[in-house]
Amino acid sequence: MAAPWLWPWPWPAVTVLLLLPLLPVLWRRRAGGAGRVCVVVLGDVGRSPRMQYHALALARHGWEVSLLGYLQSRPHPDVLRSAHIRMVPLTELRGLRGGPKLLQYVIKVLVQSVQLLYTLLRIDQPSYILLQNPPGLPSIAVAWVAGLFWRSKLIIDWHNYGYTIMSLSHGRNHPLVQVAKWYEKLFGRLSDYNLCVTEAMREDLWVNCNIKAVTLYDKPAAYFKETPLDLQHSLYMKLAQDYEPFRARAEPVGASAERSAFTERAGRDGAVGHTRGRPALLISSTSWTEDEDFSVLLKALEDYERFVCEGAKLPALVCVITGKGPLKDYYNGLIEKLHFKHIQICTPWLEAEDYPLLLGSADLGVCLHKSSSGLDLPMKVVDMFGCCLPVCAIHFECLHELVKQEENGLIFRDSRELAEQLKMLFLGFPALEGKLHRFRQNLRASRELRWDESWDQTVLPLLGPRE
Repeated sequence: MAAPWLWPWPWPAVTVLLLLPLLPVLWRRRAGGAGRVCVVVLGDVGRSPRMQYHALALARHGWEVSLLGYLQSRPHPDVLRSAHIRMVPLTELRGLRGGPKLLQYVIKVLVQSVQLLYTLLRIDQPSYILLQNPPGLPSIAVAWVAGLFWRSKLIIDWHNYGYTIMSLSHGRNHPLVQVAKWYEKLFGRLSDYNLCVTEAMREDLWVNCNIKAVTLYDKPAAYFKETPLDLQHSLYMKLAQDYEPFRARAEPVGASAERSAFTERAGRDGAVGHTRGRPALLISSTSWTEDEDFSVLLKALEDYERFVCEGAKLPALVCVITGKGPLKDYYNGLIEKLHFKHIQICTPWLEAEDYPLLLGSADLGVCLHKSSSGLDLPMKVVDMFGCCLPVCAIHFECLHELVKQEENGLIFRDSRELAEQLKMLFLGFPALEGKLHRFRQNLRASRELRWDESWDQTVLPLLGPRE
């Protein structure tokens, strides 16, 4: 059992006491909160697409939105262009350089509490505070305190549980993990409304936390769609300037012709076609964290390389891994030690506008996301499906709510199974037959709801009319 002084319940009270001198001034600034929502991300806004989608949906219905979080990555251009969305930046806190890690963590949480509450009390009064969880410590309690002050309703959007993510590093029985679990259950009950990402999480919130939630599945935004061939060519030529795997294997014929590894244009205004014998484009989006074992993909690629060397009629591969995270440098080191003849691996950082274009140009997606709780779904697969891109995804408990085996993709459990799936799907590539083509056709025919439609049906009724 953690020591009493580590319990999180005093922290919101501490932040209120520290900010008491400001409350009279802030109280005089209070105005009606009608028509305003504060969307809170205690993380990088640019890497929180679901919360950006919330902000855009609210703005589309005329709400004035304060989007609060760290601005480490550039948010989507639609967010930056919106006249109804105001970015409210938080300053990222760096950990202490010395002292016990536990003390560093406690001080960080205390400082974050003060910073977040101070920022929430300086914005225009909102009718609702829409909070992403995780991270919930300390944001849930602080948002609840701010909601009391503003008389705002608190909505928590449960993407996962913070304590299960902490357990990846510390183990499930660590005192901090147990405190975080108790904290999320206690303060999560103080919200007015709750959203979650799967039916499995909705049931778990009710059974284990006594929290009633509404399931809002992640859905792709409208700009996630198949990329026309001419736009594919423009993207490949752009990427070829910096990344060798996208460059043509041979010079184009004719002075005005241009060629990438995948496409070619006969002349300046000519039609675009695929290059003969082009490689297959495999894409995996990763956060380079402990819940995604990237070595599974590397081992599968090693097996694929061996199949080709043994005479299997398989295409060469260009494997693109997008994203950034703490383990990227480690895995890049492993990639540099591989000496493939038939596979090229590229780890670019893509601009927000280019990522959907690349998904819409790829032949197959691979997802390595393993849910720490077994209750959330990978948004990267949602985006891939929006682009009608079939997926091979690693198994976990509720993945079946998204990936339908033998319908829109395949589920694997280890590197050997993934290698066999790659071999089977790419056999005879690029012929328009076989499972890879059938999966894409099924995705085209599914016509599932997009984010805006799903949001309007699920979230808008909770908010009611703007007063």
